[in-house]
Amino acid sequence: GLNNETESVNVNWKTRDGKVVSTKAKIGAALLRCGQTNGIELEGACEGVCACSTCHVILEEKLFETLPEPSEAEEDMLDLAFGLTSTSRLSCQVKVDASFSGTTITLPKATRNFYVDGH
Repeated sequence: GLNNETESVNVNWKTRDGKVVSTKAKIGAALLRCGQTNGIELEGACEGVCACSTCHVILEEKLFETLPEPSEAEEDMLDLAFGLTSTSRLSCQVKVDASFSGTTITLPKATRNFYVDGH
């Protein structure tokens, strides 16, 4: 049968209220899913199709630099994200790999959700 012991790494999430939570993240899975699976308050209003900026996270610079470049669609959505930083990514577009081990993923203080806010 299939081996359920999929390789995973430990990551830290810095939540909106400043607490740091450690979870496992499955290698090859979308970062958004890893967070949601572990009860991290990550919104994915568009269900991971890169049509909103609610799953915006802030990565550590050294990790950010090892990742593939964001797509044009992701860049466009990031432009709408609240609290954008130079190492921001949409977590639905970022796949976890071994370099995520021990990294801290910061949730921005607020997200702008135009499905709800109507902007």
